[in-house]
Amino acid sequence: MSKNLRFGKFASLVALTDEDTARSLMPEFKNFRVITGKVGTMDLKKVIASVETAAKREGLINGDFYRETHALYHAIVEAIQGVTRGDLAVGDIMRTVGLEFSIIRGEPYAEDSEGEWLAVCFYGTIGAPIRGKEHEALGLGINHI
Repeated sequence: MSKNLRFGKFASLVALTDEDTARSLMPEFKNFRVITGKVGTMDLKKVIASVETAAKREGLINGDFYRETHALYHAIVEAIQGVTRGDLAVGDIMRTVGLEFSIIRGEPYAEDSEGEWLAVCFYGTIGAPIRGKEHEALGLGINHI
């Protein structure tokens, strides 16, 4: 199986478990950069900002290069659409999220000329802003740099 078909699987494993577990299950991703974090909010902008801040703070992307920030933004939006079921809203419609996220950077294609890609995966809960009134959700976004 080509590496590219498993890039999202690796990002999902990191979000669902942890980096060490994911790397032990998929050692072919040893050279990929990994960032993890958590965010809980009723404000979708805070979800986006949390992921962008983590990626910049940890040096996963260079914020001075538009193409890197742009690629990350699109991967985040694609992933959050999975969590929100395509409806890019939380607080406006009385929903809250509690999410763990992974950001993965690397070259998932066998052909080097395909370049680097980013994957963002969210795993956690979404639902009414009342404890116990939420359910699990998972979202994945992948974009080229």
